[in-house]
Amino acid sequence: MIRRSVMKTTAGALLVSILALPAAAADVTMNVGFGAPEESIYGRFGKLFQEELAERSSGTMEVKLRCCNQISSEDEAFKAMQLGTVDGFFITANNVSPHWPLMDVTVLPYIFQDRDHLENVLKGEVGQMMKDQLQAATSVHMLAFGPALYRDFYNSVRPVNSMADMAGLKVRVPKNEVMIATFEAFGANPVPLAWSETPTALQTGTVDGGDNGTTFIRDMKFYEFEPHLVILEHFVAFAPLFASENFMSKLSDEQRNWVYEAAQAASDELSRQFAAETEEVRQWLVSEGGMARTDPDKADFVEAAKQVQADFAAKRGDDFVALVQAIQAAAN
Repeated sequence: MIRRSVMKTTAGALLVSILALPAAAADVTMNVGFGAPEESIYGRFGKLFQEELAERSSGTMEVKLRCCNQISSEDEAFKAMQLGTVDGFFITANNVSPHWPLMDVTVLPYIFQDRDHLENVLKGEVGQMMKDQLQAATSVHMLAFGPALYRDFYNSVRPVNSMADMAGLKVRVPKNEVMIATFEAFGANPVPLAWSETPTALQTGTVDGGDNGTTFIRDMKFYEFEPHLVILEHFVAFAPLFASENFMSKLSDEQRNWVYEAAQAASDELSRQFAAETEEVRQWLVSEGGMARTDPDKADFVEAAKQVQADFAAKRGDDFVALVQAIQAAAN
């Protein structure tokens, strides 16, 4: 009886010891950076990706999120992934264009006719073709386009009810040729600035306004010093998730599939969330943020945008023209 008691005690102690052991560390850790706060669209996308990858890999793959330019600035992150010094990063699509000019196709004003057209492109053959071409040209993997957000315009000078009201406004734009040309066509004075310089430039009045995805205006608290909200929906903003070849090459085929699947699942879920939230956020910016909203007639803007599309297609070459045509065909 004593021997059995000892055996039970020993077995019980062993079980307690096993249960008390820390969870096994993940086999693979992926550090993913972004330039905005944790609560931003990038942070939300990152957390969903983190959860999806942990689930698919049964905890053997871990994503560590690094917000607020901890591991790189957005302007430098793409090159860092090419060099293999950064595992992954969320980069606004227009900031990818200096490294892969075909990305400017998605930046063209009013290039997508509606949300169904947008969905057909991103999740269809054209979207996969873009991912493949980008990787072949740069070595960087685009894991998922992320949620598509229409950019809203804001400024500190006056309400905008027509394109004529854009005249002379100093508008912050990324260092992107399409976006610069678009605001010139709208009659404004575009001022190219890196994202890291933008909040200060807006606060100090160095520029009069800019444009961002609706939730970003709230997340960055631009409503505190930009009183005029203008629903233009002239650009579609993407926040794709990218990964370096250096990171991806270390994974097995199964692990790479998990990464791609997790990124797409996170992108789909966040897209569903944002589709419902966009109008809610606009209402919040007015009711709680104190912004004055206008919904201008877009006819003149669209006509000006068509000329921008034609000009860039003409000077960017056959590959650019072919991609524009493929996007247009996806509307049918």
